[in-house]
Parts: sequence; C-alpha cells; structure tokens
Amino acid sequence: MAHFSYRILPLATLALAAPAQATVYLTVEQAQNQMFPRQALTPQFRTLTAEQVAAIRKASGENPLSHNLRAWRAADGGWFIVDEVVGKHEFITYAVSLDGSGAVRDVEILDYREAYGGQVRDPRWRQQFVGKRSGQSLKLGGDIKNVSGATLSCKHITDGVRRVLATYAIVLAHA
Repeated sequence: MAHFSYRILPLATLALAAPAQATVYLTVEQAQNQMFPRQALTPQFRTLTAEQVAAIRKASGENPLSHNLRAWRAADGGWFIVDEVVGKHEFITYAVSLDGSGAVRDVEILDYREAYGGQVRDPRWRQQFVGKRSGQSLKLGGDIKNVSGATLSCKHITDGVRRVLATYAIVLAHA
C-alpha cells in the first residue's frame, strides 16, 4: 500500500495560492528616453569605495545594496540613476533622474516583483519627490505621503531615493 504524507499538501497549496508577480514596466532604455527625451546619455558607472559607502550610509541612513553604481550623465548635465530596494520580499528596480544641480526631476518604477503595493507607480505619489535634494528631509509619513496597502514599498522607495540623493552628493556632484 502506498503511503502518502498529507503534511506536504498544505505547503503545495500555499505555493499555488501566492503566485510570484513580476512586471517590467519600463526597460532602462525606455526610462532614459522618457526622462531625457532626445538626449544622449553617457554611462558613468562607478564602483563605490568602502569610504563612499560609509559616507552614503551616514548621510542617508541607508546602506547601498550594491557597490556598483549604475549612473548615466545626460547632455544637459542631468543624471539618470538606476537603483533597487526590497519592497516587502522582492526587489523593486527604479530610476531617478536629477537635474544638473542634483534636484529630483522624476522617479520611475522599472521592474516591480511584489504581489502587492504596486500603487507606488501612481504618478501623483512619485511627483512628491520632484525638487528634492540631498540633505533635505525625505521621510515617509512627513515629506512623502504613504499609500494604504503599499506601506513597505512606499517606505523603501523613499529610503532609496534619499540614498540616491546622498550618492549623487558624495560621488557624482563633482564629477
């Protein structure tokens, strides 16, 4: 007689009930064309030193998730930076465009892998970042309003933009 373990069945049900979500809204190239239309962008990739990572952590309160900085310089002096944060469980890839003085021009969600919290793609929510600079207060619930049902995504993207602004000030501003 075959022996079947019913203890495995609940795990299989959970795996089927929570399908992975992964939506690519924009590629890096599409986001560059949207944020810097008709401008040439030049890759300015950097490997962050231990000192730069420590300075970014001190200035933003956030650790860079990678030592590899993915940044492009625009013909008008602006910057296009791709970064990632962890939403609740999965990575969210986003891009930040800065003007030549380091102020946020736009934030765009490129790749969203969470099952919930996709409201961070709402242009009205992302608009709250426009004009923000390194050193300015940038906290969820104060400077940036939360979206119910997307709290962790909102918090982590806010933290990520603060980290990108600190990275600009420490690594790119004088490049």
